[in-house]
Amino acid sequence: MVKIKRHTLASGTEIDIGRSAETNDELVRTAKRNETLIHTVAPGSPFVNVGENPSKLDLNLSGAACVVYSQDWRDNHKDTNINVFRKGDMNKSKKMNAGSWEVKKQERRKIKKVDILKAEKELKNETN
Repeated sequence: MVKIKRHTLASGTEIDIGRSAETNDELVRTAKRNETLIHTVAPGSPFVNVGENPSKLDLNLSGAACVVYSQDWRDNHKDTNINVFRKGDMNKSKKMNAGSWEVKKQERRKIKKVDILKAEKELKNETN
């Protein structure tokens, strides 16, 4: 089984990043009710757990990390919209596919291409 990726942001905050539909489900299932999660607006990205009460900087940095691993970024390389929500606002029925969740309340944010490129470089250096 592939493990959830842990990443330390430039601010020092640790985030968890899903790697597949199954690890996305595991990440969401194990998140606490008040923890903040991120996903791109377009399908095909990891869920990212930023923890409770993240700063605006942490939301931007973790949003950029989420986008780096998304299909939207792979295909378009432009500013990308993300949704930010709390675990308590999520639900999954037994009929839903792996990695799919219903979100009742979310906030949309735009992550700029320049920030995504910085995150991409940082994440690439981390794996080397």
